[in-house]
Amino acid sequence: WSVYGRTVLLLLVLWAYLCSHGDGLRALKRTTGGRRGVALTLTGQDANGVPLRRSKRGWMWNQFFLLEEYTGLDNQYVGKLHSDGDRGDGSIRYVLTGDGAGTLFIIDENSGDIHATKRLDREEKAYYTLRAKAVNRITNTSLEGESEFIIKIHDINDNEPKFTKDPYFTHVPEMSPLGTVVMQVTATDADDATYGNSARVVYSILQGQPYFSVDPNTGVIKTALPNMDRETKENYVVVIQAKDMAGQMGGLSGTTTVSITLSDVNDNPPRFPKTPESSEPGSTVAVLRATDADIGRNAEMNYRITSSDGPAMFDISTNRSTQEGVITLRKPLDFERKRSYTLRIQVENSNPDPRFLRYAATTDEATVKLIVEDVDEPPVFDRVSYVMEVKEDSAVGTIVGSVSATDPDSSRSPVRYSIDRRTDMDRVFNVHPGNGSVFMLRTLDREENPWHNISVIATEFNNPRLISRIPVDIRVLDVNDNAPTFATYYETFVCENAKANQRIQTVSAKDADEPIGGHRFFFSLAHEVSGKANFTVRDNKDNTAGILTRRNSYSRLQRSTYLVPVVISDGDFPMQSSTNTLTVRVCTCDREGNMQLCNQEALVLTAGLSTGALMAIIICVLILLLIVVLFAVLRRQQRKKEPLIISKEDVRDNVVSYNDEGGGEEDTQAFDIGTLRNPEAIEETKQRRDIKPETLNPPIRRTVVLPPAYRDNSDVREFINQRLQDNDQDPTAPPYDSLATYAYEGSGSVAESLSSLGSVTTEGDQDYNYLSEWGPRFRKLADMYGGEDSDGYRDS
Repeated sequence: WSVYGRTVLLLLVLWAYLCSHGDGLRALKRTTGGRRGVALTLTGQDANGVPLRRSKRGWMWNQFFLLEEYTGLDNQYVGKLHSDGDRGDGSIRYVLTGDGAGTLFIIDENSGDIHATKRLDREEKAYYTLRAKAVNRITNTSLEGESEFIIKIHDINDNEPKFTKDPYFTHVPEMSPLGTVVMQVTATDADDATYGNSARVVYSILQGQPYFSVDPNTGVIKTALPNMDRETKENYVVVIQAKDMAGQMGGLSGTTTVSITLSDVNDNPPRFPKTPESSEPGSTVAVLRATDADIGRNAEMNYRITSSDGPAMFDISTNRSTQEGVITLRKPLDFERKRSYTLRIQVENSNPDPRFLRYAATTDEATVKLIVEDVDEPPVFDRVSYVMEVKEDSAVGTIVGSVSATDPDSSRSPVRYSIDRRTDMDRVFNVHPGNGSVFMLRTLDREENPWHNISVIATEFNNPRLISRIPVDIRVLDVNDNAPTFATYYETFVCENAKANQRIQTVSAKDADEPIGGHRFFFSLAHEVSGKANFTVRDNKDNTAGILTRRNSYSRLQRSTYLVPVVISDGDFPMQSSTNTLTVRVCTCDREGNMQLCNQEALVLTAGLSTGALMAIIICVLILLLIVVLFAVLRRQQRKKEPLIISKEDVRDNVVSYNDEGGGEEDTQAFDIGTLRNPEAIEETKQRRDIKPETLNPPIRRTVVLPPAYRDNSDVREFINQRLQDNDQDPTAPPYDSLATYAYEGSGSVAESLSSLGSVTTEGDQDYNYLSEWGPRFRKLADMYGGEDSDGYRDS
């Protein structure tokens, strides 16, 4: 309490001091600010004791922060400026100056609302400094001094990490211990590192395992396997990924490639050449050369093996051109069984001279040691092939069997297993990569596929290029999951005069299952109809059953069809059964039981045709009839007569000249009417119009008795009348106008020409009035040539 009392007392003394010293109070007034949006007014006195009133201006706005990369359609709202002197009467105008004022940022001069007009990028500019003031709209004088504020751009994760180099190149000594530092990679993120996890980068390795690893936080790459041998593999390519958002889902990432080379160290002693164990029989494994001071034929020599710790493994021959001994392989080598062989080789002259045999030795020997070099071989399975069995009702994930393979090399590299998907396109099975267990991925159906033939691949972990394949045949064992049914569709008939217990049909069954002991079927009548059934079922105990009548007679008129439900069960576990229907038709039969009369459906069906087959036949017949009708219609349309004038080029469309003057009755070829008719409609029996028809309906000639006044021209009248009768009675006359030649100008004619071409010279000498007596057809002609005009004179 004493401490508290002293504190209160000290504050009271300080307040009294400030109140008694105006300078101190004024200093406090200058440094004291009010809350945002609140105008704070401080009161004091000057040296003369006159009260002073100072109005502290106040701006009201929110904390100015904007998100970068704004994607909205409207301008982004920044904040609001407000002066205490603004009474809302529109007399104050707000003015904005500074970074981006008027372009990036605009202000409503009436309300003081600030908006951003464009998308902003924090990586280009992190903040903007602006100044605002309020001025009188009329006098344009500043009501208060300028106030400065800052608009900060908030960061979003819009930049992926980028490595300082791409690619990196480095090296590390071979045989380095586990965890040796190779190098450090660095990725930078342009996002704000002080805001969220947008710039927090985590490193991971995408390619290069299991040889190298990377520290997720520092990007330091280290060796992940000890004693990597440059002589086995010298160059490695490692892909490093840098991901922001601390590696979480949704973060952005970037990658770089690191090329690592193993530098050599002296880890191998000098060795003689070795024979690889992969050498095939017949290949050369070593070459020996002996020297002989002689030349030519005397320098020829032979080589042979005198002893070897590998019997029948090697052979030696002589190269006659170089006199070298060539050692060849006879059997395959196996480094894991024997790593070296020792041979004793003898060489001698091919053509020794007997005179010098006792002075010097003719042979020499040498010991040859062959070292077998280990070759990395693919894994070897413990079997040549595998056969596995699994029941078809096994659940997904059931292990079918397992395969086993080992690395035959001394390194004993671990083996990885996989399924060759080219042999299992439907992905029915899979294999555990470590222990080789084959298990199911999908349910099986023996009736659909009783065997599955797949291949399993074994790969060395240290050398994935070395692989081995082995066939695996999986047999699907049957379970009783299918119910037996009729072996075929059964339909029979019963006679109206049938006797009781008469067999009318024998039925058999089939089942998709294949039990080990064979099929055993049981037949019976359905229980629900057994009491009122018209037929019975007798099991023959041999997988067949007989359908028997139950009463002495059946009436086709009362009921023509019966459906007999037959239950078929199998003898396996669990027992499966199904109900099948037998159709029985009632027909009239003779005393021997031969069918005589039945409904049409029964007759067709007893011939072996089902309803579906009958419908198919009817449809085929209808289709054939439709085709025939269409063909007939098309032929009929093709036979239709074409119009008389087909083309504008047709000669019949031209003007026909009627001034053809024939040669009278002796002229038989004066004019051919066929040129005016449709060529396709001409019939061979029709004759020319200018020829007298003789064979078909010959006209009856009639004798015309003329008055004496016309006897001089009787021959002309007779000719014209005859032609008129011919045309009227000719049945072949065309139904359209045609040209008929009436000229009678033969050499034997006493009459002169009727042509108007000579009228100029003959009109005055001839009298044509008699033409008016020939009838109305010649009355107009008589008026034209025989009559006088209205003025009383003839035409000249």
